[in-house]
Amino acid sequence: MFENFPIFPESASTLSGQVDALYLFLVGISLFFSLLIAVLIVYFAVKYRRQSANERPQEVHGSVALELIWSIIPLAIALIIFGWGSLIYFQQRRPPASATDIYVVGKQWMWKFQHQSGRREINELHIPVGTPIRLTMATEDVIHSFFVPAFRVKYDVVPGSYRTMWFQATKTGTYHLFCAEYCGTKHAGMGGWIVVMEPGEFEKWLSGSSNLSVVASGEKLFQELGCVTCHKQDSTGRGPSLSGVFGSKVKLQTGETLVADENYLRESILNPQAKIVAGHQPIMPTYQGLISEEGLLQIIAYIKTLDIPTSTTGEDAINSAPTRKDEVSSKQP
Repeated sequence: MFENFPIFPESASTLSGQVDALYLFLVGISLFFSLLIAVLIVYFAVKYRRQSANERPQEVHGSVALELIWSIIPLAIALIIFGWGSLIYFQQRRPPASATDIYVVGKQWMWKFQHQSGRREINELHIPVGTPIRLTMATEDVIHSFFVPAFRVKYDVVPGSYRTMWFQATKTGTYHLFCAEYCGTKHAGMGGWIVVMEPGEFEKWLSGSSNLSVVASGEKLFQELGCVTCHKQDSTGRGPSLSGVFGSKVKLQTGETLVADENYLRESILNPQAKIVAGHQPIMPTYQGLISEEGLLQIIAYIKTLDIPTSTTGEDAINSAPTRKDEVSSKQP
């Protein structure tokens, strides 16, 4: 509808139409009441102007009906806006379970992307049309903001935490990507492109990489950093078992219980003394400065795939590393 109207960017995602509809509703409500108030001011100024120096206005008595009208109508409009906005907000913050994961790291002044297969990109992201895409985002330095106007999505990437957003492109093309948060002297140059392709073309493009997958890279780091020596799958190691930990409830020494999400795992790697798991000693060293944000994302992606083995006992259980969920499923008949 607004493709040739320069104020509006192209609409190219499943949520962009809903965002535009809410925006136009807000503009329409604002214009309607602005014009109504302006007209009424002029009308009453003319109608009730003083006719002569001796004129005395009549006393005005309150009207309960009028008070109710101008209280109920604004309240109803505010509730409609709140409900409509909340619906869109929750849709934007809840990616579908079938979404494809892509990992993003912001850095002055570039965007670095890594696909699950391991293929990497800088300031350019290739995705298939019609597929939900979930971005797990981190920053190596300051606050950045991931903004794709054509998809009507914008989300701040804050140091020290992971942020997640998703979108689903509805048509092929190349769409501008911006950093919408001032991040330094070259902030204006921190942009890029989202390239939306047909699924077949995307698979061909994706297969042109020989890099290790994100999970495989995480597993390699897990071994190289010696994590496997303490985090054994049967809980006999000096640290807690990581098998099935992601998404589970973890009890801390303080008695507090929390859910082990990406941010909890990240903090446990960089600041392991912050939250000590009940039944374990605070002996884990910090890996702050020893692993990059990309490496953290890879290790966490690997931990998320770990599952509790169903038939591991004795010496094999003590000496074995955690088993990945994809490996378990591939071994079952």
